[in-house]
Amino acid sequence: MINVSEQHAPRSLIVTLYGAYGRFMPGPVPVAELIRLLAAVGVDAPSVRSSVSRLKRRGLLVPARAATGAAGYELSPEARQLLDDGDRRIYAAAPPGDEGWVLAVFSVPESERQKRHVLRSRLAGLGFGTAAPGVWIAPARLHEEAEHTLRRLHLEPYVDFFRGEHLGFAATQEAVARWWDLAAIAKEHEHFLDTHAPVLRAWEHRPGTPPEEAYRDYLLALDSWRHLPYTDPGLPAHLLPAGWPGLRSAEVFRALHARLRDAGAEFAGV
Repeated sequence: MINVSEQHAPRSLIVTLYGAYGRFMPGPVPVAELIRLLAAVGVDAPSVRSSVSRLKRRGLLVPARAATGAAGYELSPEARQLLDDGDRRIYAAAPPGDEGWVLAVFSVPESERQKRHVLRSRLAGLGFGTAAPGVWIAPARLHEEAEHTLRRLHLEPYVDFFRGEHLGFAATQEAVARWWDLAAIAKEHEHFLDTHAPVLRAWEHRPGTPPEEAYRDYLLALDSWRHLPYTDPGLPAHLLPAGWPGLRSAEVFRALHARLRDAGAEFAGV
């Protein structure tokens, strides 16, 4: 049995499973099928059930009956929006270009300071960097997803968005290094490469693509990868340090996706 590390927590794997395959299944995914599919990546049945319960409490999964009458779960509308927003980042076909910036400027009354914390954590989780206190910055293409997120949390009254370009005084490359912790982001990419580049090399030397093995390796790679486009907002290449590992990690994920996703779908029954 595969050891599921902290990186591959059962709850995260369930979300990844729905993103990769579950949302394309006809109707709710039966609980027995969730248990089968998660067993392939080393998650036992009790962990599946407890993780599903937590996702249900968070409003991401909704109980429903499959066509056979079996108990199952489907994505809530909120969860589908989250996955749709994530697709644009996770499955990006090419490195992003330079398209300007979006600024999020917020002001929260002291009496509601807890919302200030939520705003900061959500903007950081979307990949925004900090330009100044209360001023957050990201590539302009992240505006729509940020708007969806803040509306879902009813935080839009506290935030104004602006689009523009950086005019100085420091060079933009220098400013970017202040707005984001590029060294920490690079380490995340390097960790992905250390784990999954050898998997890709092994598949490149195999003539066939057995569905269960493809499913397992793809789901684990996707579970690792899907967080990275949020840690790394996808800055233009000319603003990044030489030898930026994010370009290589994206290539490795795209190659794994191309080789394994469809074969894995056979095992998932999609």
